[in-house]
Amino acid sequence: MGYLYIFGTVIFTVYGQLVLKWQVDQAGALPQALLDKFLFLLQLLLNPWIISGFTSAFLAALFWMAAMTKFNISFAYPFMSLSFVLVFILSAFLFGDPVTVQKVVGLGLIVAGIVVTSQSL
Repeated sequence: MGYLYIFGTVIFTVYGQLVLKWQVDQAGALPQALLDKFLFLLQLLLNPWIISGFTSAFLAALFWMAAMTKFNISFAYPFMSLSFVLVFILSAFLFGDPVTVQKVVGLGLIVAGIVVTSQSL
């Protein structure tokens, strides 16, 4: 069950990040004037998709607290790096973000780090 908590944390984190990026892209550039910036951000905060992203972040936090009851943080925390991997892959498909050799190598190192740190002695 503990791994389900970690998985829930990662999935809700990834969902929140992708939804926020999607909706911010839809809204356009941040205005220059201070009042316009405030109104722009307020409008975003009232967007149901943005609210779902923040709700997802809250749910991720609840799952993380549950995971902390099952694992040492030094064991569980490296799994949070999976969110980097999933956001990278999904953002390439959903938003057309560039995939470079450096990014792929970096993600490979992250996955290797997860494997190494998750091994119990």
